[in-house]
Amino acid sequence: MKKVSDSARKELKALTAKADTDIDFSDIPATAASDWIDAVRGKHYRPLKQQLTVRIDSDVLEWLKSEGKGYQSRLNDILRAAMVSRHRKNL
Repeated sequence: MKKVSDSARKELKALTAKADTDIDFSDIPATAASDWIDAVRGKHYRPLKQQLTVRIDSDVLEWLKSEGKGYQSRLNDILRAAMVSRHRKNL
């Protein structure tokens, strides 16, 4: 990872201290709710993976594998959806 220069560090510190009302957004077009309809949160987020051993009922595993390649990714997607759903309920 590249080291941040002293001048860049000072610039970042000054920007951090600046109030939102002092920022000039005139060169950024305003967005409407319709601009975000197809937006996907976390599309480019790549969490770290951790290898582990897990026991899954054989019929569940066969069902996952019957969908073709990528059954481990599908399992992760199912678990993530359950995690997000539970998190939203707890908010």
